[in-house]
Amino acid sequence: MTTAANSSSVSSAKAFVPETRFGNWFLKTYTWRHHVLRVAIEDLLQLADGTMPQAPVVLDAGCGHGQSLPLLHRYFKPSRLIGLDCFAPALTDAQVHARNAGVPVELHSGDCSAIPLPDASCDIVFCHQTFHHLVYQEAALAEFHRVLKPGGLLCFAESTEAYIRSWVIRLLFRHPMHVQRSAEGYLDIIREAGFTFERDNVSYPYLWWSRAKDFGLLERLRLQRRRVFGEREETLVNVVARKPRA
Repeated sequence: MTTAANSSSVSSAKAFVPETRFGNWFLKTYTWRHHVLRVAIEDLLQLADGTMPQAPVVLDAGCGHGQSLPLLHRYFKPSRLIGLDCFAPALTDAQVHARNAGVPVELHSGDCSAIPLPDASCDIVFCHQTFHHLVYQEAALAEFHRVLKPGGLLCFAESTEAYIRSWVIRLLFRHPMHVQRSAEGYLDIIREAGFTFERDNVSYPYLWWSRAKDFGLLERLRLQRRRVFGEREETLVNVVARKPRA
């Protein structure tokens, strides 16, 4: 049986690229909470198409400063909510934020490539805008697969390399550039990790903040035609994937 202790010997300092000061500030703003987190969670619920388990055990993998915790409590109605992050100051903020919101949560310090939870202990793993910070992405997916119960769901929302490599994002934030992937690249490694999903479980949101070259300004001013799916390089990908029951 695989255990969290031996699943990865990599230290979190090497497996995770810390955010900038600006990034840590932004992750505590209303814009992040309302225009990024909330929108992603609502989209993931639609992609799940009524298959979300009742009163689930939910792991927020990379919970950061905890802005997601009240939203997960509201939308998923978990029987148990667990937050995981390797950045100690963020976990302190998450504890305060959850307490102020009246949300019961268990917070753990650790890396996604070595999750301190037993096998098959979660119904849902929520991974939102975490993967582009992780160096050991395949190891993290293996851990998500391990801690999920058979039939459990991975709710995955991520920015692609087209977004992460844009000049605005590179100026304001910090990421391990050598591991960034396209939308299809993320879907491929999720499949390779043993998860299953259909096209109806995948979306490619085209949101104003994800158009980092101009944040959609030229389109809003009608100086540029809105590019439709198939004409643009996708900057976001959301997927609800399942760990097979057998």
